[in-house]
Amino acid sequence: MKPKVYIITLNYKNWYDTIECLESVLRNDYPNYQVIVIDNNSPNNSMEYLKAWAEGKIDIWVDPRNPLRKLSFPPVPKPIPYVYYTREEAEKGGNPDLEKKLESEVPEGITTKYPLVFIQSGDNLGFAGGNNLGIKYALAKNDFDYIWFLNNDTVIESGALEKMVDFIDKNTSVGAVGSLSLFYSNPDIVQACCGTTTFRFISDLRPLFQNKRKRDILLQSFELKNSFLQGVSMLIRRRTIEEIGLFDENLFMMFEESELCLRMIKRGWKVWCIPQSIIYHKVGGSRQSQKYVTRKFLWKVSHRLNLKDSYFTLYLYHRNFVYSVKKHYGLIPTIFFLLGRFPTYYLRIIIGILLFDDKKLERIKLLGQALIDGIVGNMGKPC
Repeated sequence: MKPKVYIITLNYKNWYDTIECLESVLRNDYPNYQVIVIDNNSPNNSMEYLKAWAEGKIDIWVDPRNPLRKLSFPPVPKPIPYVYYTREEAEKGGNPDLEKKLESEVPEGITTKYPLVFIQSGDNLGFAGGNNLGIKYALAKNDFDYIWFLNNDTVIESGALEKMVDFIDKNTSVGAVGSLSLFYSNPDIVQACCGTTTFRFISDLRPLFQNKRKRDILLQSFELKNSFLQGVSMLIRRRTIEEIGLFDENLFMMFEESELCLRMIKRGWKVWCIPQSIIYHKVGGSRQSQKYVTRKFLWKVSHRLNLKDSYFTLYLYHRNFVYSVKKHYGLIPTIFFLLGRFPTYYLRIIIGILLFDDKKLERIKLLGQALIDGIVGNMGKPC
């Protein structure tokens, strides 16, 4: 018997992407997995759409010209049995007897033998809190070996999960592994090869091999010795979770997987990239409503967000970065690091705001507030 894997995916408003993701997941080659979908209290009735899809009442349309259409089309057989839990019910492990009973109703033509698990969080818990809810459910069930965190704005190759499990199951010192992520809109181009470039003090977390052609990188497993996995696809060992703990919910979203990986590495766990495991990422599905404006200054062109959306790329990013550095290296090293980084990094950000953005003072204040909040620990969900 292959070890059981829980696949956790978060939904926030973009139920359409979640359905396309699930259509690809439910035809993957791995024989022992159960899918958990957590809705982070979407304001657009997402959970009802997901239930209707499982019941066979609605389907999604994928453009026949899309080269990835075969990964999620034709639709898998319906209805698919599911259980629906509130946050409180999920944290207690749900209803195992009901789930066992529903196993007999799983249709042929999908590769899981378990019913789907739908969980309504009741609040927007962010990436960290939403995934933690799924972890708590799995730990309470006490029947698994691995958890695969998979973004809902992805579709997967059929062997993606099996290749990760086969590797990590044979390498007991490895705490987590990741996949090769290619752009959904341009499937020959790398969005990230599992994780980030080499980090220095948790800085410069650029996606590894981003914008390289798939054929130009070696599809061989390798250790990410000084970098982190990206949360778009991360398979983690149960024993690792039990040892290092869950995602840090102070972060809400951004840097959650980086901080988790740093805890792993500090405890002696290895992190590996399995580029033979391939997924396709739409990128930014949870923030798809963000709109960019193209602005010019002399010959320079820049794509800028409005002030409201800057909370994600300006405030949360820099606040969570500073918090993570302080958490793992201490206050004094963090202050010296920020002072040393100001002329080459933060000053460049401020100049970009002055040249390209509207509401310049508000944006500079937002950056300053992010740095202060990270230092003093004013964390959690932003207002």
